[in-house]
Amino acid sequence: MRVNRTIAIDDSEVSFEFIRSSGPGGQNVNKVATAVRLRFDARRSPSLPADVRERLLRIAGRKAGEDGVLTILARRYRTQEANRRDAVKRLIDLVRVASEKPRKRHETKPTAASKKRRLDTKRLRARTKDARRTILHPDE
Repeated sequence: MRVNRTIAIDDSEVSFEFIRSSGPGGQNVNKVATAVRLRFDARRSPSLPADVRERLLRIAGRKAGEDGVLTILARRYRTQEANRRDAVKRLIDLVRVASEKPRKRHETKPTAASKKRRLDTKRLRARTKDARRTILHPDE
């Protein structure tokens, strides 16, 4: 499976398990295993560079287990083949996103206008709180 110009995942690294889908569908749901569970061991994959592997596991979130195995469940369609294609597409999309290097953040200084707005807001808030205080008169 070609992800981009530099990354291609070997078909032997991906395993498919066909299971019965949940939800409405009558006899078709009860009899035919149309849902697909795709498993891809990202942590041990020789196809992925180290930086892409780390980003992929971070991006995947709950789809990745403690062992670094990515699990994608596809049950959107009524046929096994359509769900299989959907699972592969979702895996490729995840790897493609992970393969993009994040841009470095260049620190910038706050503008003069934003500093002024912040100080004005602070002054206004201080006045509001000051107005809530009880005033003690010295003659009482």
